[in-house]
Amino acid sequence: MNTPLTNANRHARVDVADVLRGFAVMAIILLHSIEHFNFYSFPDTYGQPAWLNFTDKAIWNGLFFAFGSKAYGIFALLFGFSFFIQDDNQRMRGRDFRLRFCWRLLCLFIIGQFDAIFFTGEILVLYALVGFVLVLTCRLSTRLLVIIGTLLILQPICIYQMIRAGLDPAYEILKIESGPYWGATYAAQSGGSFLDIVKVNLWEGQLASLAWAWEHGRLLQTAALFIFGMLIGRSGWFGREYLSKWGKILAAAILLYFPLTGIINLVPAYVENPNFLTPFEIFAGSIANLCLMLMWVAGILFAYYHTTTLSAKLALLIPYGRMSMTNYVTQGIIGSALYYNWGLHLQMGITGSLLIGIAIFLVQWGACRWWFKTHTHGPLEYVWKKATWIW
Repeated sequence: MNTPLTNANRHARVDVADVLRGFAVMAIILLHSIEHFNFYSFPDTYGQPAWLNFTDKAIWNGLFFAFGSKAYGIFALLFGFSFFIQDDNQRMRGRDFRLRFCWRLLCLFIIGQFDAIFFTGEILVLYALVGFVLVLTCRLSTRLLVIIGTLLILQPICIYQMIRAGLDPAYEILKIESGPYWGATYAAQSGGSFLDIVKVNLWEGQLASLAWAWEHGRLLQTAALFIFGMLIGRSGWFGREYLSKWGKILAAAILLYFPLTGIINLVPAYVENPNFLTPFEIFAGSIANLCLMLMWVAGILFAYYHTTTLSAKLALLIPYGRMSMTNYVTQGIIGSALYYNWGLHLQMGITGSLLIGIAIFLVQWGACRWWFKTHTHGPLEYVWKKATWIW
């Protein structure tokens, strides 16, 4: 039976990766909280003070601009990075990790199903399905991986649809009718028991979530980010010595983001065909989000390696990042219990919901610091590791 590597023969843990992972999960929790964990039910704001209307709108727009799709992008990038570390650790021992990683993905799928019982917007099932792209590509050359990752991030299906729609006005893009699935989940969230939530989330909820991922280009984007994360691990780009390269990436992301945002806002004024606009918005939006995500990653790397004060503050996220799976799953459980009908069914505005999200983060962060005083892995991280090496 294969056994895990000893500390004498393995990649050292990269602290800045845990900082990034902790930052991503923190941002995801704040977004989920103001969304009421995919339960878009908010109290009537009629008669609400003007200042509260302003903060509600500012928080919603500000958080989605800063973190929407970017936090998930960082999380996906680090999934590919972690795969490389595990795969290369085994390679150095003369072992092929690919088959075991397939088993590890199956274990992740089961954990994702548990998460889905509570929260329809979970991503672990998607990661478990898309993760096989790492098994298929991990032995390819770096050059070929860059080409494949770039093609995927450019949303080739959207490009094809835009070309078809431009050449043939009668062409219609494929649409997935996910409305009934979302309707079923909303009905269970707003009026169902916990058992109703379980029944709906494990079927209609999963179909709705996967359909959303397909419709918004998340599937190809996730595959691309897995590959790029693996390449970051292969090249060692999370090391301090690669900051100059991240500086170039940061400059390129800034230079591309602003004109791209202008084009995204400009095109709908001149093009009315929805069969062109829909794939265009997915294509351009995916690249714009990638640019902002890279700004976050580069900014955090520079802050962590170059600024002593900020480095110490960012290092506080390390235990939170090391327990990212446990934090991600438990935030869905907590959020479901707070906002859904089977739980407290809280009726909170956006500002109040953000404060609850911050409270959830702080409680989880404190729990992580306490947990790692006596443990080396988070609870779910430990279960996933043990399940990976069960045979």
